[in-house]
Amino acid sequence: MTAASVLDFTRLRDLPAAERDSALAAVSTTLEGKSPQEIATWAANAFGADVIVAASMQDVILPHLLARVIPDVEVLFLETGYHFAETLLTRDLAARALPITVVNALPRQSVAEQDAEYGEKLHDRDPNLCCFLRKVEPLARSLEGRAAWVTGVRRAEGPTRANAPILSWDEAHDLVKINPLVAWSDEDVEAYQVEHGLPRNPLVAQGYPSIGCAPCTRKVAPGEDPRAGRWSGTDKTECGIH
Repeated sequence: MTAASVLDFTRLRDLPAAERDSALAAVSTTLEGKSPQEIATWAANAFGADVIVAASMQDVILPHLLARVIPDVEVLFLETGYHFAETLLTRDLAARALPITVVNALPRQSVAEQDAEYGEKLHDRDPNLCCFLRKVEPLARSLEGRAAWVTGVRRAEGPTRANAPILSWDEAHDLVKINPLVAWSDEDVEAYQVEHGLPRNPLVAQGYPSIGCAPCTRKVAPGEDPRAGRWSGTDKTECGIH
């Protein structure tokens, strides 16, 4: 079975899980060592426009990368209602500067409505539930019916991501997950931004190497893990979308 035939969206969903996962793992292995540009081109050839790019707007590398091979590619932004102003500014700059279509994924409730039902500052009392309501569930709705989604997961970001593959089947959302930047270092990220003169989230230069919602993100001290500023003081390390 060729890679091209395996990567038919309908066939992938119909394949037995073991066969599907094995086929995707084999393709993922062939993509190891390829540049993010080559992986993006592969994704465009495999899925066409039936792919959406997730971007936290910590940087705009993924939107830029995919827009070069899929003009007007849809870029998914989880509009939690708790973002830093700098993050929203970066989103808006990206929308103006790049040939992309930003899709704002909204929670079912506004922050005020959530506060009324669950009490204020749910993020302090139950961050897992808050992330589910404002990130995980909106993401699931936004991915329904898609063939693939592209994320910015990198192995260098921390131990929870150290073994992330380039390509896999996302069981939670029933589609292919693609991580073009997975092998990149922080230096690779910086070099790409400089080369292409991309808009930047100002918070990165202010000591925020991993940016999430404002109430749950702090600056990181020199030598700390890049994600140490996320949900600091708790045992939580991921929001649940990866």
